[in-house]
Amino acid sequence: METALIIGASRGLGHAITTELAGRGRHVIGTVRDPAARTPLHDLADASDGRVEVEHLDITEPAQLPPLRERLAGRRLDLLFVNAGTTNNPATPIGEVSTADFVDVMVTNALSPMRVIEALAHLVPADGLIGAMSSGQGSITNNTAGSREVYRGSKAALNMLMRGFAARQADRALLLMAPGWIRTALGGDQAPFTLEETVPLIVDVLLAKLGKPGLEFLDREGKTVPW
Repeated sequence: METALIIGASRGLGHAITTELAGRGRHVIGTVRDPAARTPLHDLADASDGRVEVEHLDITEPAQLPPLRERLAGRRLDLLFVNAGTTNNPATPIGEVSTADFVDVMVTNALSPMRVIEALAHLVPADGLIGAMSSGQGSITNNTAGSREVYRGSKAALNMLMRGFAARQADRALLLMAPGWIRTALGGDQAPFTLEETVPLIVDVLLAKLGKPGLEFLDREGKTVPW
């Protein structure tokens, strides 16, 4: 049975991706930030007949990565996908953003996913896939509306860091996913798309990319997003 590791699966998009993969016959390991807190992922695991496992990782805490790597030693991960992310007040122009907010978003959305990927990439075989949740708002070409400046910058930074990783890993299948504006805690109630209509498409793209070398920046329909 193919195994996927979804980083940031306690709720929302990560939880929905985990549910979809498990429903398609994959074994899924999902991570939560707080090992002591009960989450929807725990409920999913309890009802999965062992198909879903719960691990813990706060991606902003580098000291938690070596223990996770040790716990996963010897496992084969056909899919490693980093979903965890955050944002700040979208209406705050960049000149008014506090240093603390800027650092929080950049560390969570750009640096931390790459730390996870660097630490766990050795568990993903050549016919697997390493991916991260980016955003269409990380496209420099498509930024004609402005707003959400720190969030946009963090996803553009993630894209650039992943390209750097790809330059050192030319034989790997790598993916940056732009899922669209989805109704989650991060996306908000005004988002036009639901989890139910978008997540199956996202998973289709992930599975189609398995074992296909090269880095791509794709939307949920598998179309290329301009950098």
